[in-house]
Amino acid sequence: MITRRSLMLVSSAAVVSRLAPQAMAQRGQAAPLNGPLPPSIAALKSMTGQVRPITNEERQARIEKARRLMMKYKIDALVLSGGANSLYFANLQIGGSERLWALVIPVSKDPFLVCPAFEEERARELLANTPFANNADIRIWQEDESPYQRLIQGLKDRGISSGRIGIDDTVKFAFADGIA
Repeated sequence: MITRRSLMLVSSAAVVSRLAPQAMAQRGQAAPLNGPLPPSIAALKSMTGQVRPITNEERQARIEKARRLMMKYKIDALVLSGGANSLYFANLQIGGSERLWALVIPVSKDPFLVCPAFEEERARELLANTPFANNADIRIWQEDESPYQRLIQGLKDRGISSGRIGIDDTVKFAFADGIA
C-alpha cells in the first residue's frame, strides 16, 4: 500500500537523483561514477540477490531474546522512542517529534504504542508492517492530556505498577524525565 509518506520519499529521491549530477557539475565537482573504475572495484560482483528482508518472525525472536535479558536483569519494561531500536525490534520508525511517541515492550505481555491522538492513523499505518499488526494496542493522548499517564496506564494494564523500566538511550531527556 502506498502511503503519503512513501510517495513523498520516492518522489524526493527521484528529484534528487535527477538533479544531483547537474548541481555537482555546476559547482565544478565530478559527477559520481564518471570515468573508469579501479580494477578491484570493477571486479566486484553484485550481492543484492542475497539480500532478504527481515521478517516479523525474526523481529519477534529479537523481542523474546530481549525479554529473557530483561528477566535476567530485573527490568519490567523497555521504552523505545525513535532511534534504531524501534526499527530493530519492530520495523517501526518513530520519534523525532516534540510529542511523545513510544513503543513499550513489557517483559511478559503484549507491547503497546503511545502517540498523540492526531497521529493515530499514521500509527496504524506504521504498525501494519510490524510484529504487532494483528494485536496493536495504541494508547493515544490529546493535547491537554499527559502522554505519561497513557504510558503508565498501559503498564498497569499489563500488571506493572512498580519496578524498573529500561529507557532507550535515544529517548529525549524531557520524555525520560516525564516517565520518571
